[in-house]
Amino acid sequence: MIDQEKSLVKEAVDDLLRRKERAKLNGGDAKIRRQHEAGFYTARERIDLLVDPDSFLEIGMHNHSDMVGSEEKSAGDGLIAGIAKVDGRPIVVQAGDKTVFAGTEGAVHMRKAVSIHQYALKRGLPMFYLHEGGGLRMPDGMGSDGISDKLFPNEMLTHGRQVPSITSILGNSFGGPTWTAVSSDFVSQLKGTCMAVAGPRMIEMATGQQVSTEELGGWKVHATQTGQVDAFGDTEEECIAQMKDYFSYMPLNGTEEPPYKEMGDDPYRRVDRVLDILPNKMNRAYDMKKIITEIVDNRQFFEYKALYGPALITVFARMNGRTVGVIANQPIKYAGASGVQECEKATDFICLCDSFHIPMIFLHDTPGFRISNEAEKMKIPSKIMVWNQALAQSTVPKISVVIRKSVGAAYGNMCGPTMGADFVVAWPTAEINFTGPEVGINVVYGRQLQGLDNAKEVRQELLEKWAFDSSPYKAAAKHLIDDVIDPRETRKFLCKTLEFAMIKNGSKSERRLANWPTGF
Repeated sequence: MIDQEKSLVKEAVDDLLRRKERAKLNGGDAKIRRQHEAGFYTARERIDLLVDPDSFLEIGMHNHSDMVGSEEKSAGDGLIAGIAKVDGRPIVVQAGDKTVFAGTEGAVHMRKAVSIHQYALKRGLPMFYLHEGGGLRMPDGMGSDGISDKLFPNEMLTHGRQVPSITSILGNSFGGPTWTAVSSDFVSQLKGTCMAVAGPRMIEMATGQQVSTEELGGWKVHATQTGQVDAFGDTEEECIAQMKDYFSYMPLNGTEEPPYKEMGDDPYRRVDRVLDILPNKMNRAYDMKKIITEIVDNRQFFEYKALYGPALITVFARMNGRTVGVIANQPIKYAGASGVQECEKATDFICLCDSFHIPMIFLHDTPGFRISNEAEKMKIPSKIMVWNQALAQSTVPKISVVIRKSVGAAYGNMCGPTMGADFVVAWPTAEINFTGPEVGINVVYGRQLQGLDNAKEVRQELLEKWAFDSSPYKAAAKHLIDDVIDPRETRKFLCKTLEFAMIKNGSKSERRLANWPTGF
């Protein structure tokens, strides 16, 4: 009798192991081979690339579709999910499985996704999404009963940046994966893939419009037009590495500060090379990224939305081991003048930094905003003010440095005086004014100058006077800015002031921006 019972137990365990091995094949050998032949990894292989060795604990391995007749061909129901570690830090992860019904979403798939999301929020675990898939599965979602329990989950809509959400689009993605991506804090996309609401076939059937995947939602569309993706990679490995790099700057959840990392870089190090980077002529362009490189720890930073709104730079870096967000004008693009895209980019970045307790550093060199008839039609007044509203609501430490020009309303948007900065300082090269000297002189004296024989000489005299009026020393004399600093002492100044700004609450904010939308 005992031997018989042992046999039954062994049979049960053996049956479990067979089921697990079958589940690991997901859509089967043939579909896995097809995925590889197309040049892509499987969902499980992507998880292995992301997480620490032997750290993944799968949840829902024995799931399958609840549609009668689909049980044997729907292992996992198109979604692999579980808990794991990335660089020793705990996370939850989901990966769409293209080998099961093309990664489309059935009822069990969606139930698992909601469940793991709820657990992440409950325990304060960051969420990673490795996505590829075709949206809601048909015919599962057809009919009033099919669609009624498959709408947007409340957890996604009321997420409130409680934990970081980090997504990579690693294959053509429509429906659910797209909704997840545009709701995430950070998105990386594999070049050659498409991210859109629906695929080209669905669009053609619905509208008669024929469009390629690249035109519909290829990487260039999102890089330069929509801004819905933050980084791009030539390989899946590169995209996943971007996710991990971004995560290294983030806290685990909204109750924690970002992790401190010992960088071995003297916080009081002089940055002498900035004097060589800044041109002698005030109207000559230079690359602001070179200034940032000199200032931050170990000359390392991670750029966010590099190709969207290129006249504004947004990067994550470290100062004396602490995560910071840097917002800087880029003079080699439109002379550093922000347009609609730059406004959206700034608002997005400010909300992100403030929600996750990341202090912000502003580096000014801008002649103002790119105003035009076209910009007005794209609501640039609203975009400028939404940027200002986000800035005004933010409560993390903020330090502002005027490198060269800071003109008009842009002086405010870049966290000038009265805009909530802990400190506002300028380099001696700074020009601060309502408008640039050339524009101001043309507006005020343009007609008078037209009638003068010595107009060139008079214009030069006016330029010299207006340039003097723009000097930072006048504002410093009236304590409208805090100081004029030696450019070579910029890193030391920033590290010192950040330390003092974080005495009371660390870098913790009041998270007033956590519920702002993830798109603007």
